[in-house]
Amino acid sequence: MKEKAILVTGGAGYIGSHTVRQLAASGLRTIVLDNLVYGHRDAIVDENATLIEGEMADAALVEKIFTENEITAVVHFAAYAYVGESVTDPLKYYRNNTAAALTVLEAMKKHGCGQFIFSSTCATYGNPQQMPMSESHPQEPINAYGQSKLMLEKILADCARAHGLRSVCLRYFNACGCSDDGVIGEDHNPETHLIPLALMAITGEIDQLTVFGTDYPTPDGTCIRDYIHVDDLARAHIAALEYLGGGGESTQVNLGTGKGTSVRQIIDTAEAVTGKKVPVVYGERRAGDPPELVADASKAKEVLDWEAQITDLNQIISSAWAWMSGPRKGRY
Repeated sequence: MKEKAILVTGGAGYIGSHTVRQLAASGLRTIVLDNLVYGHRDAIVDENATLIEGEMADAALVEKIFTENEITAVVHFAAYAYVGESVTDPLKYYRNNTAAALTVLEAMKKHGCGQFIFSSTCATYGNPQQMPMSESHPQEPINAYGQSKLMLEKILADCARAHGLRSVCLRYFNACGCSDDGVIGEDHNPETHLIPLALMAITGEIDQLTVFGTDYPTPDGTCIRDYIHVDDLARAHIAALEYLGGGGESTQVNLGTGKGTSVRQIIDTAEAVTGKKVPVVYGERRAGDPPELVADASKAKEVLDWEAQITDLNQIISSAWAWMSGPRKGRY
């Protein structure tokens, strides 16, 4: 008799590994499929999680996973996520983020697996037309990254109509922070996220932090974003699985705190947490950077009974600093 399991694509990455850990803590057996291009083998730390190194576009490998296990749901993280690169090399993003996922969806259809949790993004909205941004905001991506995610959202909607596949598309805002025990954390290479870059400037891993634009129409002139802790994101995936397991229909929900934080506030808090100065240089605005992006996450509360719990900026940056100055130190 085949053993039940949840397939987690890209589960050795930043958000995926935190979610795998919470799935394991819930007693759920997980199979992690990751090519380890950006994921890390040592981010899979639980006995209840099995890592398979490989491509989700490998039809034979995906078929083997579904044949040997009773896959009850797929939690899909696997994607490239560098916005700038998606502009210069869009085919890489459409091939990986959109086309490769079809292999998994085809296996789900064949084996009767009807639940799919999708790691989507607020980048599907494009430039904000109102603030905060709700799920009814027009979806007009301005780069191939957002477009590739939106395409998969549309594919899932078609699969719901044609095959009864039910999905939850989770549109993240700015993921941040690390596990509270410092065992796993944010480990991108190259790193592009503000909080780890500020901390890397403090440790000397980079010479300085560049702030792009100080003349935005915001209280301190720097961009404002909605920072959502990675453990809160992981909890939302558990909630989405429970929602579909209870018969919930396909839906799309924002994941954010509903609270905006400026670049300047991040820097000030990083300095307060570490007791050290962030070496900063100031540059021009980057093309396509809106002044403010903040989620309306009320639907997540209504549909998934989920809301962010870790909203204190000091706690968020402290968790990142514990990882940055602890297990991660010396890894590169």
